[in-house]
Amino acid sequence: MLKKIFFLAVFVISIHVVNAQDQKINVVVIGAHPDDCDIDAGGTAIQFAQMGHRVLFISTTNGDAGHFNKGGEVLAKIRKAEAEEAGKRFGVTYKVLDNHDGLLVPDLTVRLQLIRLIREWKADVVIGPRPYDYHPDHRNTAIAIQDAAFLVIVPNIAPETPALKKNPIFLYTEDRFMKPNPFSPDIVVDISTVFDQKIYAMSAHQSQFFEWLPWLAGQLENVPKSESDRIQWLAESRKGNIPAKMRTGLIKWYGEKGNQANYAEAFEICEYGSYPNDEEIKRIFPMLRKN
Repeated sequence: MLKKIFFLAVFVISIHVVNAQDQKINVVVIGAHPDDCDIDAGGTAIQFAQMGHRVLFISTTNGDAGHFNKGGEVLAKIRKAEAEEAGKRFGVTYKVLDNHDGLLVPDLTVRLQLIRLIREWKADVVIGPRPYDYHPDHRNTAIAIQDAAFLVIVPNIAPETPALKKNPIFLYTEDRFMKPNPFSPDIVVDISTVFDQKIYAMSAHQSQFFEWLPWLAGQLENVPKSESDRIQWLAESRKGNIPAKMRTGLIKWYGEKGNQANYAEAFEICEYGSYPNDEEIKRIFPMLRKN
């Protein structure tokens, strides 16, 4: 009898573990502008989507200032349409908030916008920039995310949207700024197999990658004319060596396969959310469990 009870208990536990591993992960990626999420976490988002998980990209501004001969409502409509097309190519939902580009402040309005969206998506993990950056929109987006982090579980804040039962894991996206603190690659995801799809999805932001950014760099005349040449040109601009710390992280999560990765995305754990151990990270990032 005891043996039967033991095997029944093991069976129930096994079913619970399988169900926990098969549970859909709800991911929210937040950037300041349409295309920021794509650059910072696009490859990881593709892998989540391919595995059947739910990903939401949020741009906290509408991108209505980032161009050299377009602006205002006209540019905002272009950027929103490009983001929606990029979302289809990534396999994610893309939401662009109607806050002005270049004028974002981390006020109560923006904080509540993010709290509601994080709750509505029932986020398990929230990914966004660190508050160290040359662009005020990037910095202020990071502050708004940090200010929302604890409050997403407080029922009396924005009570019309039910609070989450558990604080999500909050993560920062990679950057190369060294002061006051350099980025720490706590989680590193190999995106080599989806790099081409990431570039193709990013190329939907035509006004950004083939007009505004080349103009800023004085390279507008170098932008190819055909779509295929533009995609190849964009891919070449995104190639580079994986930093040593990220390579170490790849080896931690992928073993020796980490040495073979050509492209990666990295994330730093924010202490304002739930703090995961390695097993929890593998649950939240199921692509790491496959190795």
